[in-house]
Amino acid sequence: MTYKVTLIDDDLNITASVAMVLESEGFTVESFSDGESGLDSVTKNGTDLVVLDIKMPRMDGMEVLKKIREFSDVPVIFLTSKDDEIDQLLGLRMGADDYITKPFSQRLLIERIRVLLRRQDLKKTEASVGQHIVYGDIELDEARHLCTWKKKPVNLTVTEFLLVKSLVTRPGHVRTRDQLIDMAYGENIYVDDRTVDSHIKRIRNKFKKVDDSFDQIETLYGVGYRIKEV
Repeated sequence: MTYKVTLIDDDLNITASVAMVLESEGFTVESFSDGESGLDSVTKNGTDLVVLDIKMPRMDGMEVLKKIREFSDVPVIFLTSKDDEIDQLLGLRMGADDYITKPFSQRLLIERIRVLLRRQDLKKTEASVGQHIVYGDIELDEARHLCTWKKKPVNLTVTEFLLVKSLVTRPGHVRTRDQLIDMAYGENIYVDDRTVDSHIKRIRNKFKKVDDSFDQIETLYGVGYRIKEV
């Protein structure tokens, strides 16, 4: 299967070099130098994955991500500068699946892309199986990639869905950040602990939008997270 990757970055040297490596690995690549053009292509033509810079002309990466999330859960990887930690965390809270800091290893980027695409394929495979997980008021329907709380839908990205699944399948048990990373990203992939913390914070906020009293995800400082036993 040939995957389509959309690159959106105003640094033409980056898009050209990354596109060349991806195409040599068998990917189809479309490149755009501004957010508005890239978003227009994703909206009209679709894609399997987006690699997105933050600071760009016409429309910055944060706004592009926000608009993509209004209609799609396609995996998104942010490219950010090392000094832009606030942007990294904000991007994850807005629904990015991953971020890589510039300057970066192209091989690392390709491996992260492969991990996210494998997860998307796994989601499609599980959809044919149709696993349904119920724990208390949380329900996960993998066939439709649907999470509900007290029968009300909670809109989760693929990463967030996998993290919730990891927690609810071991209620009362602590999941360390490393365990959560393995569940969401796969083994042997380095992801900063703060990435997990940002995802969990976003998950909590999404549940709280449905129910202000939601408090099922507990933090064990210095250890990890768990779902309360019911």
